[in-house]
Amino acid sequence: MKFTILVADDERNIREGLAEALRLEGYEVALAADGEEALKAVEEGRIDLVVTDLRMPKVSGNEVLKRVAGSYPGMPVIVLTGHGTIEDAVDSMRVGAFDFITKPVNLDHLSMLIRRALESRELERQNQELQREIESQKRISSIIGRSPEMKKIFDLLRRVAPTKASVLITGESGVGKELIADALHNLSPRADKPFVKVHCAALAESLLESELFGHEKGAFTGAAGRKRGRFELAHEGTLFLDEIGEINQNVQIKILRVLQERKFERVGGEETLEVDVRVIAATNRDLKAEIEKGSFREDLYYRLNVVNIHVPPLRERKDDIPLLAGAFLREFTEENGKNLEGFDTKVRAAFFAYGWPGNVRELRNCVESAVVLARGSLVTLEDLPPGIREAQEDDTVRIPAGSSLAEAEKILIRETLAVQGGNKSRTAEILGIGRKTLYQKLQEYGLDGSRAEE
Repeated sequence: MKFTILVADDERNIREGLAEALRLEGYEVALAADGEEALKAVEEGRIDLVVTDLRMPKVSGNEVLKRVAGSYPGMPVIVLTGHGTIEDAVDSMRVGAFDFITKPVNLDHLSMLIRRALESRELERQNQELQREIESQKRISSIIGRSPEMKKIFDLLRRVAPTKASVLITGESGVGKELIADALHNLSPRADKPFVKVHCAALAESLLESELFGHEKGAFTGAAGRKRGRFELAHEGTLFLDEIGEINQNVQIKILRVLQERKFERVGGEETLEVDVRVIAATNRDLKAEIEKGSFREDLYYRLNVVNIHVPPLRERKDDIPLLAGAFLREFTEENGKNLEGFDTKVRAAFFAYGWPGNVRELRNCVESAVVLARGSLVTLEDLPPGIREAQEDDTVRIPAGSSLAEAEKILIRETLAVQGGNKSRTAEILGIGRKTLYQKLQEYGLDGSRAEE
């Protein structure tokens, strides 16, 4: 990376001499003949470090230092000073200068200071990025998955969350759409603001409008006082509209207006309220099909679907099953005071063979039931619900039509390994390949031994 250094000095010979020396060291150099030019160069956003004289016309070097320290924290400023102004230089250190150097300038000393200042700034930048990454990981840790499909969702979450864009989360019931909404809010600049959830399907049509927009006293029978709606409660935060496909056309029109104008009125009220709300919606319906049927507004769909996050069903990301099952096992063994070590071979095979129409929610319920019923140190086939138990008896490996050869091979290896309880020798023998080849394939497809045996 090539750093850009601003040299600000009203003495032409000094600034041009310093510029020549710094260019020889590989830096880009910008020049300023006074403090006003220096501040303008910094405001243009291309400066990494400032070297400034204290005594300059128009705007002093001390004022440049103060403004840089206030508006661009972390940008190093090195002060140049004459012998008679050492006291001023010390004062500048208190304001925030990285260091100072006296004239005539010792180029070796200046070079050392610049190098140290830039290294310090770069280290600080890396630390900040690391802290942001750690915080990001914490905020999506409730979403369990490491399949390629989930990794794409994690990447999308990190890119979309910091924006104001509306997001539509789609996917079958039980895939974890609400967890995605939680992560979007927690990763956003609105994380410390309200996060208000509305389960649209759980509210009667007659109540939904009042719930969303609030009502005034006497607006309808039973309205004994003013009530603030969910949009109002979510001001400056996030509103999550779950099962958005269930709302009627009248409410759809009002939601559309809020998305377009950020304005609404309470039911029975005349006062127009303005809100700053980010809307995240979720549905298990095909909204395009609902648009064709005339039950969902096309203009609202496009307002909601600025960014789409589709959460695939569990049957399409079976690599996540061992991780999910293991997490649920730990949760429910602790909750029920049991001491279970894991799942036996046949249970793992059944988990891979079963289609999981209820997705992650069904897997969670299955593990909870199995933990409650388990008698020994392992969850066995007999502890599973009948439908899942029977899936293990079918040795068929299902490969979706349209899969690539690599994906088909990955599925075949993964499920054979699961049926064999993680026994690689037996898996290699069944597949007709050597153990070394199997190990290479496991590494290539991200199916390391620890995952296969979980």
